[in-house]
Amino acid sequence: MPMITLTVNGRDHQLDVEADETLLSVLRDRLKVTSVKDACSGQGQCGCCLALIGGKPSKTCTLKATAVKGRSIVTLEGVDAAERQLYADAFQAAAGVQCGFCTPGLVVRIKALTDAGEATDRQEIAAALDGHLCRCTGYKKVIDAVELIRDVKAGLRPHPQPTADGGVGQPVERFRGGDLALGDRPFLADIDVPGLLHGAFVLSPHARARVNSIDLSKALALPGVVGIATAENVPGDRWVGQIKKDWPVFVAAGEEVRYVGDVIAAVAAETPRAARAAAALVAVDYAALEPTLSPEEALKPGARQVNPRQPNLLSETVIERGDVEAALAASTHVVSGTWQTQRIEHLFLEPEACLAVPLDDGRLHLYSQGQGVFEDRKAVAGVLGEPVDNIFVELVPTGGAFGGKEDMTVQAQTAVLARLTGRPVRLVLSREESVRLHPKRHPMKMTYSVGCDADGHITAAKIDILGDSGCYASVGDKVLERAAGHACGPYRVPALSIHSIAAYTNNPPCGAMRGFGVNQTSFAMEGCLDLLAEKVGIDGWEMRWRNGVRIGDVFSSGQILEKSVGLEKSLLAVKDAYYTAKAEGKAVGVACAVKNSGIGNGALEWGKCRLEIEAEDRIGLHIGFTEMGQGLLTISTQSAAEITGLPSSIFVPQVNSRFDVGVGQTTGSRGTLLAGNAVIKAAKALRTALDAGKTLKDLVGEVFAGDIKIDDTTAPGQLKNGKIKTHTAFGWATQVAILDDTGRVEKVIAAHDVGKALNPRLAEGQIEGAVHMGLGYALTEQLPCKDGMPVTTNVREIGVLRASDMPEVEVILIEEHEPEGPFGAKGIGEIGLVPTAGAVASALAAFDGIRRTVLPMIDSPAARALSVGLDPELDRSEWH
Repeated sequence: MPMITLTVNGRDHQLDVEADETLLSVLRDRLKVTSVKDACSGQGQCGCCLALIGGKPSKTCTLKATAVKGRSIVTLEGVDAAERQLYADAFQAAAGVQCGFCTPGLVVRIKALTDAGEATDRQEIAAALDGHLCRCTGYKKVIDAVELIRDVKAGLRPHPQPTADGGVGQPVERFRGGDLALGDRPFLADIDVPGLLHGAFVLSPHARARVNSIDLSKALALPGVVGIATAENVPGDRWVGQIKKDWPVFVAAGEEVRYVGDVIAAVAAETPRAARAAAALVAVDYAALEPTLSPEEALKPGARQVNPRQPNLLSETVIERGDVEAALAASTHVVSGTWQTQRIEHLFLEPEACLAVPLDDGRLHLYSQGQGVFEDRKAVAGVLGEPVDNIFVELVPTGGAFGGKEDMTVQAQTAVLARLTGRPVRLVLSREESVRLHPKRHPMKMTYSVGCDADGHITAAKIDILGDSGCYASVGDKVLERAAGHACGPYRVPALSIHSIAAYTNNPPCGAMRGFGVNQTSFAMEGCLDLLAEKVGIDGWEMRWRNGVRIGDVFSSGQILEKSVGLEKSLLAVKDAYYTAKAEGKAVGVACAVKNSGIGNGALEWGKCRLEIEAEDRIGLHIGFTEMGQGLLTISTQSAAEITGLPSSIFVPQVNSRFDVGVGQTTGSRGTLLAGNAVIKAAKALRTALDAGKTLKDLVGEVFAGDIKIDDTTAPGQLKNGKIKTHTAFGWATQVAILDDTGRVEKVIAAHDVGKALNPRLAEGQIEGAVHMGLGYALTEQLPCKDGMPVTTNVREIGVLRASDMPEVEVILIEEHEPEGPFGAKGIGEIGLVPTAGAVASALAAFDGIRRTVLPMIDSPAARALSVGLDPELDRSEWH
């Protein structure tokens, strides 16, 4: 083992290192320097691990530690305090931080860029940032921060002053956003505790196989290994699931694995290196079996049952209104076609991680990054066979999620290892493991027939949807239910027949992802509107204006829209830009969107808040929803400040089981809706006490509660109080895509009805980031499989756009008051990417006359202009 000397942040270190050990591993695991992050597991593709070596920004995940011996290394921890403050304040003032996992690496690059005076214009800055991946922001506000830092360094602008306090409608700085920018706020993999063990998984390499035997002997003999867990070590129920308990946390010997992410064993060892080495020594004897790789195959009569606990037909949703066949027959124009969308990887930057710490009183402290930590708590208690109260759960705000951290991934196995060893265990997935393990966006096949009259008014729609849900249910049934309910988009359709099916296969599970089935059907429906517009002889904007819903119209699900329908305003907001682009001879496309806020469909939903007066200058704000970059903790403090009149900075938001504030998953664009209303209720109780003459000092130790419940929505086909109400609220939007003369996307205009912008800068950032994700969905992103295994786990090949791939994005916020939302607000987390693919497809058809019906549109000039994605010339004959 060679000895090297490193100078890190001005301090010399003599270290014995492994010959193949990376500098990133040395910095993080040995020197506890945590501003450098690991997001791509040595691919050198994300930029999160950047440090300055000899003054130059370098990727520490691809450098061997022995290659930099004697060199001077600087991380953000070693930057001058005043300069650090500039970076923190600039990112706060520009709202350039969301989840924050990628931001410290970006700041290192920006330091080098601005020190050298190279950040002259936005295009140059974007090109300089292309080695970095950000899944949240869309890069626009990151580049705003770079320009601000550049100008401050050049003496052209004063040091930025972020807005530290404020109520609703103010651009208040993100809670702990400055700490995120500098890498000072720990993510799960950054948390260290005494006696910590490190976990690693053994995953199935087969989409379907029988596990004949599991031999742990060689792995257990490896120095540093403390324990290995398998199904035999689970004291409680091995099976978990959000809706159906059909997913084992370990597959036992004698059972079948059902996909390439099934867990066979979990190792706990003294170091991450030892844990992974031991996992590689676990000998599993498999008998490979023929997998079921398509939903069509799974649904054939007599097909083999994929999941032992459920039939292959996971769900079926039917919505019918009027005589569709007669309406189509009477229509002046009818268009028909099949649209197909792809499997998508969430590619949140922070891989799945969990920390489980045994406490002296016998409880287990579970640090989770999940989207519903109280649900994680219940599931872990069930797996351990312990009362729920034995588990104290705490959210560590996560580095991106987008729906991909709703399901249990590593939490249960980490807890089993902690109980098995009696020591704290932290388990962090590699990027490859992450891609293989967690649920994806559903690939769907959608067949549409849509008619209209001579004036272009839609008369009827007949729609069949088939979704591949993979081998475990996750929330696949609800995704296909949501796809059905939104299948006609934000349009009046008098007669309709919608049939939506989710099926089990041996592909990776599919569950929640931003948009939750609505992105897929939007792409198809928007394509139908464009085809009908051509037949009628009108343009895309006019077609949507004639058919867009208004108050009093009936939504696809049968719900009569009684309030807050901002579609008309969103169309008007983009009208001039649409027609100006057409007049200039540009290829332009338009698409509209609707997305529910709140789960709805008959679900009982809660919002809960506890305001605990901890000191005269500190109030604990406890909620049950997850912060994952969307800014929920920030707007919760603003909501409390608006009601109480106190500074927002006095409220300290947190998510843990000190109080029973469990409310399920942070999903369905409902965090703002439910948490906001709960915070308002608790804040009103506190305000009453203050108005009665009490001071915060008088109230120390008191707790003010706010619980709200939504129980008036209806399941498909059902009535409540004599009417259909499938959802509490809806967001509405119109997006316009404009291409340049080469067919590249030049600009996207996104007009969104947000109800009320509780924090306008954060709301803009959410929509900009969603458009970025929507463009990737439209053009480059895909996760095809071959024999059930993802074709790639390479970050660049997965196809998420880089900074220089992004067009100009203009966001227009429309405020159509939602009476059931907090201060009139509605959720915006998902709708930002719902119409994007449809708008781009529309623009491409205007450019080259080709109507594309398969995503991603990799054959298009817009896609060929981009720097990411799988090679379109690869043989795809065996992909699925």
